[in-house]
Amino acid sequence: MVNDFFILMKSELLLTAIIFLLLFIKIGKGISNDTQLVIIQFLLLGNLTAGFFFNRTGVLFDGMFYTNGLIVFQKSILSLGLYLISLMFSNWFRKHEHMPEFFILMLSAVLGMFFLISSGNFLMFFLGLELATIPVAAMVNFDLHKKISSEGSMKMIFSSAFSSGFLLFGISLAYGATGTLDFSLLPLLIDGGPLQIMILVFLFTAFAFKLSIVPFHLWTADVYEGGPFAASAFLSVLSKASIAFVLMEFLYKVFAPMQDVWYNLVMVLSVATMIVGNLFALRQQNLKRFLAFSSIAQVGFILVGITGDPAEGTSSVVYFILIYTFSNLAVFGIAGLIDSKTGKENIDDYKGLYQTNPFLSWVLALALFSLAGIPPTAGFFGKLFLITSGASNGNYLFITIAALNMIISLYYYLKIIRAVFMDKNDDPIQPLTVNRSEKLAFSICGAAIIFIGFFSWIYEYIQSLYA
Repeated sequence: MVNDFFILMKSELLLTAIIFLLLFIKIGKGISNDTQLVIIQFLLLGNLTAGFFFNRTGVLFDGMFYTNGLIVFQKSILSLGLYLISLMFSNWFRKHEHMPEFFILMLSAVLGMFFLISSGNFLMFFLGLELATIPVAAMVNFDLHKKISSEGSMKMIFSSAFSSGFLLFGISLAYGATGTLDFSLLPLLIDGGPLQIMILVFLFTAFAFKLSIVPFHLWTADVYEGGPFAASAFLSVLSKASIAFVLMEFLYKVFAPMQDVWYNLVMVLSVATMIVGNLFALRQQNLKRFLAFSSIAQVGFILVGITGDPAEGTSSVVYFILIYTFSNLAVFGIAGLIDSKTGKENIDDYKGLYQTNPFLSWVLALALFSLAGIPPTAGFFGKLFLITSGASNGNYLFITIAALNMIISLYYYLKIIRAVFMDKNDDPIQPLTVNRSEKLAFSICGAAIIFIGFFSWIYEYIQSLYA
């Protein structure tokens, strides 16, 4: 029993150990930020590596916690994103006087995401969700000298509190209607009655706030703009990935008897999310706000994949999020590096970047091509599988709208690439020093964006995990 506990909760226990170690490092004196960052990066690399060993399927705490191969892979994607963030924003971390606190908050949020993904009961789910949310609000406020950072943090707290209210009301109705909070028992007691449709709507609304699904997206751009790039990247990639993983489990398993109801709901909101995200991204000049609306549009494509068959939908969404992690973090990392060195955040500031920083320009171009779904980057294959999954129900009008939105997104992604490679600038960004950690992270992302799409065994491996 003890061995089961340590093996099944390996990921959570490792993160907890790292958090306590960072607390002891913070209490101690005389350790520079450079040394602390190197230690943290090695610890996060060890945490990522450990995710590939001694994995088992099992249940703990009378079904409140469970894990299997697919869940471990999803946690590994989050651990990968965590490690890449520690590398990409190393220049900002070294300068910040409260660097250990930021990592403690970030690791605590990821710990909540791990419990969220492994939850088999509404109580564990709610606790994991709150642990995954509250530290991020503090991370958004980490640019202490900027008023906009505090504003963004407050907006996130208010929106999170509002979504938690919807969630708790939905949970209370679910318990009143079925007499259980256990995810394995709920599908047996759901028959699609009016009260249960209301439960689905309340719970989905809570997910919609966290995922920035239209019309629950209004907080996103302000929070991204207010927070430091490291916090915005974490929120855009890791937070959204964890919620997307859990949303699939809810729809495919807990609410499987109500598929006809939630399919129409997800389809309509997917279309709205893609269109609104794309149209607002077209107008943005600030890169953080641009990436916020870009991420909203990407969530719309994730919903396209979720509307498909459970096996194909799960495989395509997990595969896409793996690619999205590399692509979106690369853009955030380069933008964060430029911001920390020059203070420039607007798209017009990137004009002529290729003339002075060719390495950063090429990685940025690859990442934007991948987000746009342009072949032969991995993003093309990711969106192809999402659309293929969505098409499995035969709703070709829905798929046509999704494809047209891909075409619209080409304009605003290519607008940045044109500014970087073709437009002239009288005052271009000067050549920037890229340290070894940042260069390693950008190289990993660039290589992954090029090669993941051609390694078919990755998608096949994800499919095998679902089976």
